Amino acid sequence: MSGPVGTVDAPPALADAGHPTAPCVEVGESREETVGRIRVRRALPRRGRRTVGAWCFADHMGPADVTENSGLDIGPHPHIGLQTVTWLTDGQVLHRDSLGSEQVIRPGQLNLMTAGGGVSHAEEATGHYRGVLEGIQLWVALPESTRHGPAAFEHHTELPRTDLDGGAGAATVLVGDFGRLSGPARHDTPLTGVDLDLRSSATVPLRTDFEYALVVLEGAVAVHGRPLRPGRLGYLGEGREELHLQVREPARAILLGGEPFPEPIVMWWNFVGRTRAEIDAAHASWTAQDDRFGRVRSSLPLIPAKAPFWQRTGDGR
Repeated sequence: MSGPVGTVDAPPALADAGHPTAPCVEVGESREETVGRIRVRRALPRRGRRTVGAWCFADHMGPADVTENSGLDIGPHPHIGLQTVTWLTDGQVLHRDSLGSEQVIRPGQLNLMTAGGGVSHAEEATGHYRGVLEGIQLWVALPESTRHGPAAFEHHTELPRTDLDGGAGAATVLVGDFGRLSGPARHDTPLTGVDLDLRSSATVPLRTDFEYALVVLEGAVAVHGRPLRPGRLGYLGEGREELHLQVREPARAILLGGEPFPEPIVMWWNFVGRTRAEIDAAHASWTAQDDRFGRVRSSLPLIPAKAPFWQRTGDGR
């Protein structure tokens, strides 16, 4: 899954992420969107909540029926300044990118693509899988130190997993650290992403210097009596040593956290930058099909980019 992000999700003007707070429970609705041919629930970004740590995007896709020849059907499109993190709970997707990567993603496997200064990719039907597709794609904003660097791709078939106390369920570390576990995936800022498979109420460890949010994919949980059901993001603030999750029915949720991202960002379409000029340059490169984003070996058509709204309205701020 990939974007695009527009003004309905978050203003593209230079702005901070939404200042982190002390421990809290802020429940926000996701927005339904169609990406490729799949309906998604977009939990992040939202107006007033641009990032959680360096996490800047979260699309819960499906569940949706797909066939061997018709799946996400997202043609080649570009990225700058971010990482895409793809995690499936059901089904299969074929990833192709301009680095030459061609990788089938399956449940329990993590796909991570680093855009750096520019990359393009497509997400396609596998040619063999027919059934239900469900999962989440996340974006991570890259810091100044690496956001202009080379593109890269990695795929992890085995991830650290631990049982939660009392048989409450299991936690799989997607990115970063969780308790005593560390995931193998690259991360350029202090970060954590954890898949929680919850059968009963559980307490999970946190870091007091991280801010956190919870995206529920299925089932029902509550934090301090505040219900979190699919389609909602629960922002939890920072300063907690642990989080108690009241599980009202078996649930699957993604815990996101990290040090508050210190750099103001501009988000537009599939780009994360710091200035509108950077977005303009990326848009011009994609429109011209110069060498910046490379080529993807895909039978799907390239996805065109509309000009950023400030080009169309003359708003040059």
